[in-house]
Amino acid sequence: MRYKVAFVAGLALGYVIGTRAGRERYEEMKKSARRIAQNPAVRNAAETAGQTGRQFAGKAFAAVSNKVGDAVPASLSGRVRGLRARAGGGSGAEDEWGTSNT
Repeated sequence: MRYKVAFVAGLALGYVIGTRAGRERYEEMKKSARRIAQNPAVRNAAETAGQTGRQFAGKAFAAVSNKVGDAVPASLSGRVRGLRARAGGGSGAEDEWGTSNT
């Protein structure tokens, strides 16, 4: 119950602050967020983090599959194989979200 009250209070506070700031401030924040997201350093960092995550997922899968053997579901092993292929590929092709893997 305490969390629900805190959530509703946060929503109310956000609404009040949002209505006071108005459309101009919203557009300004949106423009700043877009500028940050399009920054090459931020994009490279996000892409590097994604590739590192895929590599660690592959290593973790290998470690787990060695311990549990054939008990790993086929759907999971297929997904990890796909992640491994993308992590090692680096072909510059776009993934399903429209971002490049360069």
